[in-house]
Amino acid sequence: MASTMHDTSSAASITQVVRPARSFRGSLMLPGDKSISHRYAMLAGFAEGTSRLSNFSTGADPHSSLGCMAAMGAKVETAGKVISVTGTGGVLAQPKGDLDCGNSGSTMRMLAGLVAAQGEVYRFVGDESLTVRPMERIRGPLEKMGARIELTDGHAPMIIRGGELKAIDFETPIASAQVKTAVLFAGLQAKGTTSIAEKIRTRDHSEHALRAFGATLTRENDRLSIVGGQSLHAIDATVPGDMSSAAFFLCAALLFEDSNVVLDALGMNPTRASLLDVITGMGGKIKVLNVEEQHGEMVGTIQVNRSGKLKGMDISGALAAQLIDELPVIAAIAPYTENGVKIRDAKELRVKESDRIALVVKNLRAMGAEVTEHEDGMDIPGGQTLRGGVIDSGLDHRITMAFSIAALRAEGETEIRGAEAASVSFPEFFTWLDELAIR
Repeated sequence: MASTMHDTSSAASITQVVRPARSFRGSLMLPGDKSISHRYAMLAGFAEGTSRLSNFSTGADPHSSLGCMAAMGAKVETAGKVISVTGTGGVLAQPKGDLDCGNSGSTMRMLAGLVAAQGEVYRFVGDESLTVRPMERIRGPLEKMGARIELTDGHAPMIIRGGELKAIDFETPIASAQVKTAVLFAGLQAKGTTSIAEKIRTRDHSEHALRAFGATLTRENDRLSIVGGQSLHAIDATVPGDMSSAAFFLCAALLFEDSNVVLDALGMNPTRASLLDVITGMGGKIKVLNVEEQHGEMVGTIQVNRSGKLKGMDISGALAAQLIDELPVIAAIAPYTENGVKIRDAKELRVKESDRIALVVKNLRAMGAEVTEHEDGMDIPGGQTLRGGVIDSGLDHRITMAFSIAALRAEGETEIRGAEAASVSFPEFFTWLDELAIR
C-alpha cells in the first residue's frame, strides 16, 4: 500500500493508494475505545489521586481531552503504554490560554459540562471543521442550570463563565451521548438531583465511567439521576478495544467468503453491540470466544467470518442513532450486497466532521456506483461492481477508512486523498489494513 504527497489548494496532504485484495485474515488488539478514553481522561483529571490508564486511545481526539485537562491543572505523564493522570480534586484552574479541542466535538461538548460549575472563564477553540459543528445543543441545558455560555452563531469559539449550578430535570431533544454527558458532568457538581430522560437510549460509557470513579447514579426506566456534590477518586483501568474502529475490519471480513478475523479485548458494551447484530444480519458469522466485565464495561474476544451471501438491510430509527459512527463504512460496502442498503433518520451525519451523507454519495459515485441521496440518508442498490477511483476524504477520518475498505473489492487501485485524516482516531489503520489484506 503506497502513499504519496498530493498538493491541494490549502495544504499538502497524503494520498494513500489501496489495492484490491483476495481475502482478509488475521488477528488484532485494537487501540483503546475513543469514547471511553475521553471520559476516563476527563474524570481522572477531575478526581482526587493518580489514575493509571492502559491501552488509552492512540487517536488525536482523546489526547485533546488530556491536553485540556492538563491546561486546567491535571498532571499527565506517559510511561510506555500507561498514561498516569493526577487529578485536581474537583477544582479546575483557570487555563493560561484557550482550551484547544482540535478536531474533537466530544472534548468540547462533554468538557463544557465539567467546567460549567467552576468559578472561572474558559474559552474553547478547535480546528476549522470543529468551528462549524453545532454547540447550541449543550448551551440550552447548561444555561438552565446557571452557566453562562457565549457561542459564535451557535458554534465555537465558545466561552463558558462557570459558577454555582442548580439541578434540572432534562429531556434530551436529540439522541446524543455527548449532551447527556455534559449534563451529567454538570449535575455531578450542581445543587440537588439532576435527572435526564432519553427517548432513544444512547451509549452509556459516561454512566459506567462515573460509577468507576466513585459516583452514584440511579436509573428508573428511561430516566437517569445524579446527586450533586459527589467527589471522584482515581482508578487503575485498561481501556477496551474500540468498537467503532473494529467496524472497518468487521466490514472488510464481510467482503470475502474465506475471511477470518479475530479481535482481542474488544469493548462489547450492549449500547454499542448493535453493530455486531448488523454484521450478523448482513451475513457475518460472529463467535464470542470470551467475555468479562471491567469497570462496568463488557470486554471480549470475537472471531468473524462470512457465512453465505452478503446481504443488505434497511437502517432507520433507533438503530440509525446507535450506528451513527458506523454508517459510512456500512454504506461504502453496500453496493457489494445482494439487495442493497437503505439508510434513514441519520440527518446527524450531516453535522459530523464533514457532511458524511454528501461525501459518501460523492465517493460511491466516483467509484461508479448508483446511489440516491436523501436529506436524512441514502438508498444504495446492491449487486453493483465498484471501480477504483479518486476518493475525497474531506479530511474526515471515517470517510477515509470507509472507502479504504470499499477499495478492497474494487476493480483497480483506489486513491484516498487526505488519508492523514485517519490518524484522528486510528493512526495504525493503514498499517494494519495492509497486514490483514491477502493479495
